[in-house]
Amino acid sequence: MRSVRTVRSRRLRRRSTDAESHLWYSLRDRRLGGFKFRRQHPIGRYFADFACVERNVVVELDGAQHCGSEYDVRRDAMMRRLGWRVLRYSDRDVLLNATGVLEALLAELQAIDPSP
Repeated sequence: MRSVRTVRSRRLRRRSTDAESHLWYSLRDRRLGGFKFRRQHPIGRYFADFACVERNVVVELDGAQHCGSEYDVRRDAMMRRLGWRVLRYSDRDVLLNATGVLEALLAELQAIDPSP
């Protein structure tokens, strides 16, 4: 029997936005600097758009409707309390400047010391 979290993760992956699909193409299969990412990774009661578990980094993509919403503020705070670093990029930036987003993300990942 599949868990509720697994079912929800799969449903979210099937309903990816264009920006999520575009970014996932560059993150999957360790394509970005050899870092492994997961899509719709459960963290606490939330699901991260993308997560690099080895660096405890969450990547969230925001459409115009998010943009600093109270929900996102609470969600980010909870993820940070659990030890995750949350990086946010706009859908627009991913679609119009994917190279810049990927370069910024890679620089963030490489700057994190992997030792505990």
